[in-house]
Amino acid sequence: MSRIPASRQDPDRRHPLDNPARWSLTGAHAHLAERRGNVLRYPVDVSPFVALPEQPDTADWNDMAALAGPGALVPLAGVSVPPPRGWEVVRRGAGVQLVGDGLAAALDDEAVRLQPSDVPEMLALVAATKPGPFLPRTIELGTYLGIRRNGVLVAMAGERLHPPGWTEVSAVCTDSAFQGQGLATRLVRAVAAGIRERGETPFLHAAADNTNAIRLYLSLGFRFRREATFLAVRVPDPLPENAPAT
Repeated sequence: MSRIPASRQDPDRRHPLDNPARWSLTGAHAHLAERRGNVLRYPVDVSPFVALPEQPDTADWNDMAALAGPGALVPLAGVSVPPPRGWEVVRRGAGVQLVGDGLAAALDDEAVRLQPSDVPEMLALVAATKPGPFLPRTIELGTYLGIRRNGVLVAMAGERLHPPGWTEVSAVCTDSAFQGQGLATRLVRAVAAGIRERGETPFLHAAADNTNAIRLYLSLGFRFRREATFLAVRVPDPLPENAPAT
């Protein structure tokens, strides 16, 4: 896997893709952000992600605890330091971050833009295929495209995190009865075409052990940027001292 040359990284600050949820919530998705101190999150029916500073201090962890609530399970991205004493690390997974500056984007005549009225079908498809979190208002994060067969939604892909200059491709899934027909490839390229029209670059995340998906994305023109850690922590119950409930 080829890596992005160091010369392309801004030496004066971290790259937006190093903490994409935070860059999204302070940029294109700021209208969705719920904030306490330096901690931001999406509404719980939009996305589960909470955004901490890259090097959070005790006050930041306390603010996150108060924002999420006692006992809450919180997925984190872009944070490399362990949580304070009393926090439980529930899940830690290895992943990869891929950028699609070599992707051959292309519109697709069969791909239709999905609407809020399609959300029940989208939720059912996600429940059956498990591509990652998709909630009742996730569709508000960007454009979602789908392919129907005999009126039934059988495949979809869309946009999730939106740091400046970049848009994440997410929720790529196909009903098991229609796999092997190239529907996911077509939808990824179609979503990427919309991203490119805005002058942005697509990127995505995948679990490191999902080798089939990674192989597909690399064949489409994505390339490896960095390893990523998928971390989920549980807020202490009761809340840490100095972290009163909101």
